[in-house]
Amino acid sequence: MTSPIATHSATAHLDQAVGFTIPARHARGRLVRLGGALDAILAAHAYPAPIARTLSEALVLTALLGAMLKDAEGQLTLQAQTESGIVDLMVCDYRGGDLRGYVRFDTERLAAEQGLPDLCSLFGKGYLAITFDQAASQERYQGIVPLEGDSLAEAAESYFCQSEQIPSLVRLSVNDTGHIAGGILLQHLPEGEEGRERLHTRLDHPEWEHVKALAVTTKASELTDPALPLDDLLWRLFHEEEEVRVLGAVPLARGCRCTEAHIRSVIARFPEDERAEMIDENGVINVDCEFCSKVFPISFNDTTA
Repeated sequence: MTSPIATHSATAHLDQAVGFTIPARHARGRLVRLGGALDAILAAHAYPAPIARTLSEALVLTALLGAMLKDAEGQLTLQAQTESGIVDLMVCDYRGGDLRGYVRFDTERLAAEQGLPDLCSLFGKGYLAITFDQAASQERYQGIVPLEGDSLAEAAESYFCQSEQIPSLVRLSVNDTGHIAGGILLQHLPEGEEGRERLHTRLDHPEWEHVKALAVTTKASELTDPALPLDDLLWRLFHEEEEVRVLGAVPLARGCRCTEAHIRSVIARFPEDERAEMIDENGVINVDCEFCSKVFPISFNDTTA
């Protein structure tokens, strides 16, 4: 692997996901850094800093997972639901490089919290559900694990261990300004695994521990440095490896799909009597979009046109 020469401005190294594989170590991974896309999503809600930070980490994790989809029209949805936590619901999704997300939380309980709330305070006894929808095959796969550990990154690692049985490393970071977030996902790829359980790969392939040891040296500041190209970061981490294959960068953007045309098409699928029950005294159906924090007033006559 040769070190690329940085020739772009700092903004060119934001809002993208870069994939890579390390063949000799049977490992694959993704690097993600968000900037403008993150700001656009957060701008729709006046989130307090702890909630904004949590959503930022969740959006990075969603991008790390979503960028692995081979189906260009596939969708990855990350959902955290809780019991007795400050956060009631957190939802993020990814499709074709477009990200969106929102958090529903208890304002009073957050204000009463002393210091920065930890994962347990935020989510209580909650769970993390990750759903892969493959548009081409119409297949859906969902894994659910308890929200445990000290961070969302640790909860994600538990997901891969329990649901996917793949040893994984996840690191998520948000810079001090809250305007840039980044992350790395590294996974072990079993070799010759047919007929054997993946849980045994950690013992069968000690090279995973080697590549993991390199990845854990990633600094939080490196993940969120807009002047550092992601492929340069890969060079820093793995330049001594025999071969690192860098995949093409995937551009990331804020992409709420809740347009007026889309809403009309959805409402039009309801029977006429059900649509009639939705309208208010002004003959309008008001549809709230949690993701973009907008209300779409749809004329009942428009839905029947």
